[in-house]
Amino acid sequence: MIEFQSVSKQYCAHAVALRDVSFNVAKGELVYLAGPSGAGKSTLLKMIAAIERPTGGAVLVNGQDIGKLGKAGVPFLRRNLGLIFQQQKLLNDRSILANTMLPLLVTGAARAEAERRARAALDKVGLLDRARALPLELSGGEQQRVAIARAIVNRPQIILADEPTANLDRASADKVLDALRAFHSVGVTCMISTHDELMLEREVDARVIHLDHGQLVQPAQVAP
Repeated sequence: MIEFQSVSKQYCAHAVALRDVSFNVAKGELVYLAGPSGAGKSTLLKMIAAIERPTGGAVLVNGQDIGKLGKAGVPFLRRNLGLIFQQQKLLNDRSILANTMLPLLVTGAARAEAERRARAALDKVGLLDRARALPLELSGGEQQRVAIARAIVNRPQIILADEPTANLDRASADKVLDALRAFHSVGVTCMISTHDELMLEREVDARVIHLDHGQLVQPAQVAP
């Protein structure tokens, strides 16, 4: 479902984000992308979403070469992706229900259908009872769970989560991860970046790809 073939990303002569990175991710896998801040994790995830393009090698998503994807093709690619970033970018003047409905309304869904699916998404992350609350009335962990609901309301094939537990206490972080694992359990492919070594130690059965200074620091396992 995701394949990196000798991928490099260079912004300028002294800013190389990724160097000769190769790995693949099979449909339905849960993969953690580990490494310290500045290792290239965010750049890698942004390439999958065509926010960034490689300067060398190829990134394939569902067989599509991201480097060759035209501007018109990007929205169609992203309809199959659920994107979760550290900065949730929720609209503070709208309820969390309205925030969760927004991706569906943008793609032309009827309001009644958008509300039904948004309520179902909020229920899956345990926040349906707060549907009418504004984002600033929620804790940081709850806001991150709203971001997850918004990311999955389009029923994506792939979820990309960039440091989704950063700056959260352990209890809140565990709830966020539980929500992501729940989607993986029903067949959604998930890639989650983190520098939280404690979290990785607890994920004993998870596949982990390690990055440091833009390079794989150990060979990434090839998905079966």
